[in-house]
Amino acid sequence: MRPGLRLQILLLLGGLMLLAFIPLFFAVATYTGYTLQQVRKEHATLMGRSIAAHIADVRHLPRELSRVLSEELAAGHVMAIGVYDTHGHALTRAGAPGAVDRLPVEVTAKQPRVFETPGGTAGGPLLGVAVADASGSVVSLMRAGDDTGRANALVRLVGLYTGLVALGLVVLGYFALTRFIVQPLDRISRAAERVAGGARRLEVPSGGARELAELSSSLRTMTEKLISEEENLKRKIDEVERATLSLKEAQDRLVRSERLASVGRLAAGLAHEIGNPISALMGLQDLLLEGDSTEEERRDFLQRMRRETERIHRILRDLLQFARPAGSSEPGSVEAAVYDTAALVAPQRAMQDVELSLDVFPELPNVALSREQLVQVVLNLVLNAADACGRGGRVTLRAMPHGDKVRLEVEDNGAGVAAEVRDRLFEPFVTTKEVGKGTGLGLAVCRGLVESVGGSISLDATHAPGARFVVDLPQAARAG
Repeated sequence: MRPGLRLQILLLLGGLMLLAFIPLFFAVATYTGYTLQQVRKEHATLMGRSIAAHIADVRHLPRELSRVLSEELAAGHVMAIGVYDTHGHALTRAGAPGAVDRLPVEVTAKQPRVFETPGGTAGGPLLGVAVADASGSVVSLMRAGDDTGRANALVRLVGLYTGLVALGLVVLGYFALTRFIVQPLDRISRAAERVAGGARRLEVPSGGARELAELSSSLRTMTEKLISEEENLKRKIDEVERATLSLKEAQDRLVRSERLASVGRLAAGLAHEIGNPISALMGLQDLLLEGDSTEEERRDFLQRMRRETERIHRILRDLLQFARPAGSSEPGSVEAAVYDTAALVAPQRAMQDVELSLDVFPELPNVALSREQLVQVVLNLVLNAADACGRGGRVTLRAMPHGDKVRLEVEDNGAGVAAEVRDRLFEPFVTTKEVGKGTGLGLAVCRGLVESVGGSISLDATHAPGARFVVDLPQAARAG
């Protein structure tokens, strides 16, 4: 869960306080220690000068000098005193045994100076003060004194004050953030949630900081604009729905009209195709009924009637095949269908003077159409191509993979398909053959079979001269 704005700002404020107060704390502690050290050195210097002044009066009086040294040492602050002549040689040294050993053997400095000796048998470090005058020098060793306790107490006091100030600032910042930022933002958030829940207006209490007031005003303006755009969008959606409904009704009317037109064309084509053989049958029947014909003529009339009846039967069979193309769950081999078709058309009279060329890709995958249906499609296309190119023509039959499908191409070098029938070529009873030589249902049946398994059949309009029909069939495993 992400931290809130208040916690983030408090953490940032705490970090800034740490960056500000920690260096300040160490600076105060360092300055305090340095100040105490300077005060200690000044105090030692004053005491050393006072001792040197007392000794200067009795320097040449051994008995008085011994008494003054004893008095100064008895005070407890001075641990050892050394008296030196003008050449820096020691005249006398007195004090605690461990402290006397830390007195310098010679004193060469002519100016007063303060120095610190390391710890020894006398305990901790000693602070030395060397004071020189016209008659010689006096060196006093005093306890350095341990001001750590006082320094630590002062540092702790500064730390406590710093901590209290930081805590007060954090508490004050917490309440200030809550009062002036977090609570107004919470009110704005709740108002936005009410709008998201369906309220039509963003109601935010006025007041607060200028930036928050401007934010509330901007959100209110944005909400009003969004609500207005939502209403406009709803109106447009209603208009689109009404227009869609009108278009659907118009589409339904067009579909009904097209269906009626298709039925009319189908009925007209059927009447035309069946009308001719029926007329022939009626004429032949009239001749038979007259009774003036010979036995041979009557036999010829009956054979003609048989052929016309078979023609009518063939037309009706093709029509039923177009209306209900048979489906098959058995996959078929395109390669086998191509060679079966070649074997079937070889003895046909129409193929006697036509060159048939085969170009089959080896080991093609099976397709969704059965072998019999494939033969029906390929046979129809090959015979149509042979009729189109005539004697001396050439028909090429190709089979190859095409992406995830198998493609069949049947092309000829004939006159091609007339432009006026290209768009209706796959409709029932549309044919470019002479009357009586075709029903116009072959290509329509082929399209029904191919499209029933998700394939496609089309005329390649870019191919010239002649015509090329292209059939794409899905593989058996991917059919549907």
